[in-house]
Amino acid sequence: MYLEELRTLLARHARPDWTTAIDGVLISKVDRPDPPAPSMTGTVLAVIAQGAKRLALGDRVYEYGPGQYLIASVDLPVTGQFTQAEPGQPALGFGLTLKPSAVAELLLQAGPGDTPRAGGGAPSGIAVSDAPPALLDAAVRLLRLLDEPRDRAVLAPLVKREILWRLITGEQGAAVRQLGLADSSLSHVSRAVRWIREHYAEPFRVEDVARLSGMGVSAFYRNFQAVTAMSPIQFQKQIRLQEARLLLATHPGDVTGVGHRVGYDNPSQFSREYRRQFGVPPSRDAARLRNTVRTPESVLP
Repeated sequence: MYLEELRTLLARHARPDWTTAIDGVLISKVDRPDPPAPSMTGTVLAVIAQGAKRLALGDRVYEYGPGQYLIASVDLPVTGQFTQAEPGQPALGFGLTLKPSAVAELLLQAGPGDTPRAGGGAPSGIAVSDAPPALLDAAVRLLRLLDEPRDRAVLAPLVKREILWRLITGEQGAAVRQLGLADSSLSHVSRAVRWIREHYAEPFRVEDVARLSGMGVSAFYRNFQAVTAMSPIQFQKQIRLQEARLLLATHPGDVTGVGHRVGYDNPSQFSREYRRQFGVPPSRDAARLRNTVRTPESVLP
């Protein structure tokens, strides 16, 4: 019942840039399968109403379809592909940006015993579950407000809080709760992820990044691998190659220069690793990118 109305609302309000009149609410509509493409997840809830998508994070693969939701609690480099979408039946998805401050506020207001007990260790940065009726109902009510501008400013924040609470107390609540805890394992890993993303072209020692994140080396390495499905060095390589691909779209004739800008001193190594990641050498991919206009990727729908 909820899925049918969710599809109707998503199809009616979809925009080319996926934005809506409600801050933090996204709608995706994709009418054809596409080849695997790299993207960053952001911290987001994504609910599929129609169609399906596959994401790869390191050696983990996540697939989600109608009535399922995905949580990304850390901004991670993934490779995504719509696997079920066609003009007559496009992939339709609802997205909500997850803000650590909003999670923290709800956790502070919750009474003792209102949230499940936290488990040990850092949860995976991405998780998929079946969406319970209460979550779908709240998503539908939030989207209805797109047709009710008078009520939107007052009611949208309340419904977003309800959705967040459903996530906090739901099957993937451990990851969402840690998003709002300043001293959680996930927060420490997120700190390291941000540092690597901001300094991706620089060499680093794992010991130094562990210290910056506030963890011992062994605990840091273990938790980083649990959250990202990669080692810190592998994570840096993913970021470098994604940034290189973006640069090649605008500088297709400067493969060596692009490789150097993202941290590769050896052009042969850059070409080899780029081809391993994207299936073609950087020069050929640059020519293809120049002639292709793509819709921005994300974990949606």
